[in-house]
Amino acid sequence: MKESPFKGKTGITRLINAFGYSLDGLKAAFRHEDAFRQLVLLAVVLIPLAFVIHAQPLERALLVASSLATLIIELLNSAIEAAVDHTSLERHPLAKRAKDMGSAAQLLGLINLAAVWSLVLFG
Repeated sequence: MKESPFKGKTGITRLINAFGYSLDGLKAAFRHEDAFRQLVLLAVVLIPLAFVIHAQPLERALLVASSLATLIIELLNSAIEAAVDHTSLERHPLAKRAKDMGSAAQLLGLINLAAVWSLVLFG
């Protein structure tokens, strides 16, 4: 099996490159994905709020983690959509399934976000 030509870096060079690629991904998501921008706005409100409300450290960690999870899920969902669209813009049942599953993952992430915040705030 042939390795990718992009896999040659090691050590600190690999770490620096990986960090740059990650920043590029965040910039692309913010620039091109409305849902990601909306979730960033929600996180900008919720994460500081997690440190203002009366909560135990573990509860606070869960509030922050559930907020960050929605961003992570949206990045993965957007990556799936981009990869599917790159492959073909034609309608196909498998493309629809992949995109719908990514969307379902985000729905579960948002339900989790609401559940965690509700449980911490209202017991």
